[in-house]
Amino acid sequence: METLASVEREPYSGRVVERLSRPLVTISLFSDEDGSEAADHLGVVSNAYDYVVVGAGSAGSVIATRLGEEAGVTVAVVEEGGHENVLSEVPGLAGDLQLTYMDWQYRAQPSSTTCLAMKNNRCNLPRGHVVGGSSSINYMLYVRGNRLDYDHWEALGNPDWGFSSVFPFFLKSEGHSDPADPKYHGVTGPLTVEKAPWTTPLSDAFLRAGQELGYPVLDVNAASQSGFMVPDAFLRRSARCSNAKAFLRPGSRRHNLHVVLKTLVTKVIIDPSTMRATGVELSDGMVVEARREVVVCAGAINTPQLLMLSGIGPATHLESLKIPVLKDLPVGRNLQDHVAASVVFTTQEPVSLLQHRVGNVPSALQYALLGTGPLASLGGVEGIAFVNTSYANVSVDWPDVQFHFVAGSYASDGGRHLRYTLGLKEQYWATYYKPLTIRDHFSIIVVPTRPRSRGYVRLLSRDPRRYPEVVTNYLSEQHDVKVLVDGMRLAWQLGNTQAFRGFGAKYYDGIVPGCEHLKPATSTAWECIARHFTLAFYHLCGTARMGPPGHPDTVVDPSLKVVGVSGLRVADASVFPTIPSGNTNAAVTMVAERAAALILQERRSLQQAAVATLPAQPDGTTSALEKRARTKAVKDAHYDL
Repeated sequence: METLASVEREPYSGRVVERLSRPLVTISLFSDEDGSEAADHLGVVSNAYDYVVVGAGSAGSVIATRLGEEAGVTVAVVEEGGHENVLSEVPGLAGDLQLTYMDWQYRAQPSSTTCLAMKNNRCNLPRGHVVGGSSSINYMLYVRGNRLDYDHWEALGNPDWGFSSVFPFFLKSEGHSDPADPKYHGVTGPLTVEKAPWTTPLSDAFLRAGQELGYPVLDVNAASQSGFMVPDAFLRRSARCSNAKAFLRPGSRRHNLHVVLKTLVTKVIIDPSTMRATGVELSDGMVVEARREVVVCAGAINTPQLLMLSGIGPATHLESLKIPVLKDLPVGRNLQDHVAASVVFTTQEPVSLLQHRVGNVPSALQYALLGTGPLASLGGVEGIAFVNTSYANVSVDWPDVQFHFVAGSYASDGGRHLRYTLGLKEQYWATYYKPLTIRDHFSIIVVPTRPRSRGYVRLLSRDPRRYPEVVTNYLSEQHDVKVLVDGMRLAWQLGNTQAFRGFGAKYYDGIVPGCEHLKPATSTAWECIARHFTLAFYHLCGTARMGPPGHPDTVVDPSLKVVGVSGLRVADASVFPTIPSGNTNAAVTMVAERAAALILQERRSLQQAAVATLPAQPDGTTSALEKRARTKAVKDAHYDL
């Protein structure tokens, strides 16, 4: 039985990381501009706040900070995890953060059709268990998705969620240091976006290879998405810029915003007579009142878990666990994720990110002193692209596959840590990946952008510390299989271009137990590889779906309010009706920015309405007594409505 207490978290991310940490911790490269640190409230400072935000992850960091910018508002954000550490700042160590204390270490339920090379046929599902959430452990890629993704959201019954409506909220958070086209990028936002300062020669070859296949080199976050680019990333002066660093660290210096760490929210308290959320219960039994709203930002696994524990979810499921049903809603359904597979090539030239080139003192010093070198790479990701398979509608700019180009693979660290992040069975490591530890190589990871397969999250217990059941149903829809396999064919073509042949590139047909009888580089072989080495891409979403009230799949309405429960919103990846075409952290940040704007807009409307009901002095002046009355009226309206 997996619980929060029983999951074994590794105290370090491999011996090489332990060695590298010594020179890095003495460098001020990662400090904020003013050198100050975030306020650190390890306990609840008050028993009542205007807004209680559950989760200080990618969304919660944004919402708590934006609400805290409003004068006269008090905010608490409650986070089960702790602080980031210095190693999480180093881009090149992104993969080493999984299976540490910063990772919830969820695992999907066993599958008979995917994740076949993983122990017990279970894919690992990393989730950020730390301030900043998954933005503190991900690969930092800044990808918004396609404009048609959001137009589709609007078409599903979510007014003002089309691209023209959400675009300003992308710009609001973004602080791009050198945008290719300023019309499409924000430059003053707190979330710093930069290019990685260092890449291998393979990065340029990736761009040239794309051009050989007829694709342009462009900014996928600008006018068109179809094409190749060196990715933009959440970086600040060569270090990770998580949402905690960008928003919560400076925001928590305000006296009206309290950050409560290492504290689990076990329940949203809802008054059954009024169906209003009035606060949250903490793991120590303490109740924190929310005078205005509770905003749940716990992510696509924890958010549905908390809602169901609070009595909001599928009635039959809650009744089976003897949880009183307050609102019957399809919480936990509609789980989506990007699932991927790799096409690997070896090279004759010494150009990839093998362990002996990364894990050494000169590399550490180059990064610590100059902010460059292999440790400045985005966990090895040096290129992204959006392309069309045979199943795409080429009449519109809505590619159905994304490539992630990696100057290495899960073998690049010599077997020290990355193999365990996949959860590989020993025989699959030995026959397929281990031979790559001493060979230069690169990977083209193929990601279908709009999978049709759907999974679910369900409770296994009323115990909030017991992990819920996560069933991903990867590749359960045949369309997803077809798109993935055709994308692998395109990746194979890409690796065989002249751009890569200049490095002596050759398709790697390593032994995959269970696939040995299949002819290499064929559709059947690629499908077999994908079903064994299934790469969960950690973009879990959709489990508290946004939609029109009354729709059978809707959990929250277009203002992100939980249907039938006042004073309760959800604002994280859970609300995505469908998964965006690309990496999801930018989209989560946009949702959080819009949620904060909706909340504050409603608050200001209530204030204005309260003031408008007070009569003015006959001579047009306002007495001190009347000013106090107006203030009280606004305060009462703010707290009680």
